[in-house]
Amino acid sequence: MSAAQYPAVSVIMPVLNEERHLRNAVRHILEQEYAGEMEVVIALGPSADRTDEIAAELVAEDPRVHTVPNPTGRTPAALNAAIKASRHPIVVRVDGHGMLSPNYIATAVRLLEETGAQNVGGIMHAEGENAWEDAVAAAMTSKIGVGNAAFHTGGQAGPAETVYLGVFRREALEQADGYNVEFIRAQDWELNFRIREAGGLIWFSPELRVQYRPRPSVKALAKQYKDYGRWRHVVARYHSGSINLRYLAPPTAVVAIAAGLVLGATVTPWALVVPGAYAAAILAGSVPAGKGLSLKARAQIPVALATMHMCWGFGFLTSPRSLAKKVIASRRPSLAGSSETV
Repeated sequence: MSAAQYPAVSVIMPVLNEERHLRNAVRHILEQEYAGEMEVVIALGPSADRTDEIAAELVAEDPRVHTVPNPTGRTPAALNAAIKASRHPIVVRVDGHGMLSPNYIATAVRLLEETGAQNVGGIMHAEGENAWEDAVAAAMTSKIGVGNAAFHTGGQAGPAETVYLGVFRREALEQADGYNVEFIRAQDWELNFRIREAGGLIWFSPELRVQYRPRPSVKALAKQYKDYGRWRHVVARYHSGSINLRYLAPPTAVVAIAAGLVLGATVTPWALVVPGAYAAAILAGSVPAGKGLSLKARAQIPVALATMHMCWGFGFLTSPRSLAKKVIASRRPSLAGSSETV
């Protein structure tokens, strides 16, 4: 097949404070084993580090790289700006700290053709650069950390609710009118829900892998997962029927552990069985998750797991109804006209 027979691809990147990883992430794109035409559109938020300077260097070094401004700094606004500035029929989403495997784009284009899907994606392969990040990566790729989410833990290829990042047909993005800018987090899940409601297929394949760099501190991880929980509850209120038991596990654990601690301190020590059982479970689950890691990394896996679970659950429980009402009031209904509840 000649280069002209491969569909041209636009890679879009929302970027904010990514000086640590941006150059390497773009290198992984430009070195893709793909014969078709390609462009990279970087949407620049108001970074406080050298991100803009590095992006300017990348533009000067390769004519395939372009930038567009994203003054809000919000991810969905950045993605929409990059989509608007791009021009090719296949749109590949990549984050500023995501490293594509060498044949990622070629494989994704093939899967779009084979499956007829509107969006395909694969595994969010977390890899750390120090002991703490190794611990977070282990937690994020274990079932005790994230349940049965295939894009974290792997699994068989097939239809999915959502996928990590995504490689889209442009017409699917245009029909959906892009990302909903009100969703600071969970914008991927929300967009894929609307695509599925309109009859589109979202396809997961373990053939697709993206290296992901975890958050560098407990504080950063806690904020990340609190935001995930907060915005996942907004999605649940925004799209009736979009929640399942997996998403209810963390908030249930938060309530049960908090109740156990309070009752254990004020009523009966037997109530401490609940938080004790949770602690024992994450300690036990940390053993297989930490296989092959340094002792320092293995010792931090329980901290990473507890941070992810408790902060996601806390964010879900404290997500204000007013936020969901604001989001619902600001946008059009889902593509299939599904009802919303608050």
